Amino acid sequence: MENERLTFIDRMIKGKWIGKLLLTVIVLFAVWGVGNKAIHNPQLFIQQIINGLQLGFVYALIALGYTMVYGIVRLINFAHGDVFMVGAMVSYFAVGSFHLHQWPAAAFPGLPNFISLLIGTISVILLSMAICAILAVTIERIAYKPLRNAPRISALITAIGVSFFLEYFGALPFVFTPNFITYKRPYEIVTWYIKDGIHRLEAGKAPPQGGILFSNNLIIIILVTVLLLLSLTYIVQKTKIGKAMRASAYDKPTSRLMGINVDGIISITFALGAALAGAAGVLYATAYPQVFFWMGIIPGLKAFIAAVLGGIGSIPGAFVGALIMGQAEVLAAGYISTPMRDAIAFSILILVLLVRPTGIYGEPEREKA
Repeated sequence: MENERLTFIDRMIKGKWIGKLLLTVIVLFAVWGVGNKAIHNPQLFIQQIINGLQLGFVYALIALGYTMVYGIVRLINFAHGDVFMVGAMVSYFAVGSFHLHQWPAAAFPGLPNFISLLIGTISVILLSMAICAILAVTIERIAYKPLRNAPRISALITAIGVSFFLEYFGALPFVFTPNFITYKRPYEIVTWYIKDGIHRLEAGKAPPQGGILFSNNLIIIILVTVLLLLSLTYIVQKTKIGKAMRASAYDKPTSRLMGINVDGIISITFALGAALAGAAGVLYATAYPQVFFWMGIIPGLKAFIAAVLGGIGSIPGAFVGALIMGQAEVLAAGYISTPMRDAIAFSILILVLLVRPTGIYGEPEREKA
């Protein structure tokens, strides 16, 4: 019996090394292929890196919601991607139907145009964040709280059901719409190109050969994401709510004995994660201006992969994993083929689970004394 056990352990060790060897071969092959093309066309490579940054920063906001909820209640909230969709839809109607982005100009006619658009855009983002936070708390109270002590598979199935409900409820004509909608941005896109300096690209003109493009949209996405990430880090690390969140994640029964309202903290966690997803929905729609009722499925799954890659439960891990996912997706689309970007993303998930299930920043769970 002892020999059989040792043989099984040996097999597991060998299998792990096989997985690591396979991952090393794949990474080296990918680096060689991308590096070879980067040498031949460095401008295209830098352009793809910039595009990957734009996508990665959006994924980061969605991934943070996954990792926060999992850290507290050990639940993969598959409805999170659809909350992201709701954020995009809310901003679409806020801009297109109610012209929320123009309220500063209407209220204060003498306000400079830049300041007016800045305040208006922030208002749109805050509205989407607020609606998504309220929606997430409602979902948590109705669908997840009754299953707090149920087997995890029950909560997981419920999350999938909530996801489908949000998608097809949103497809109703009197809610959102079943059609693809062109998104009206709250601000004008300004594009620059880098070639012998930084120059503004005039509207309607083609960029020069060899120029590297970037827009004000990229700058806005990076600034908003970094600001929200720093705000979340401050809340988690420096505030009483953050301390209560960390205590609840570590040991819920003891946290209750210490006077922490664990159910309230869980609701706050859902609200914070959903608010980030709402902001991500606005940023994603401004970058890729088309919204539809199931637009949250693929970005939601890829953000989940990013959270697993970085170490689900880790805020820095979610951020780093999202940047890696953004680069992997854009480079795969640019250098292999567009359909392969999804295959590459899910292949990364499989390899991470085979080689390092805890992710880059994740640590194995320790027994609590």
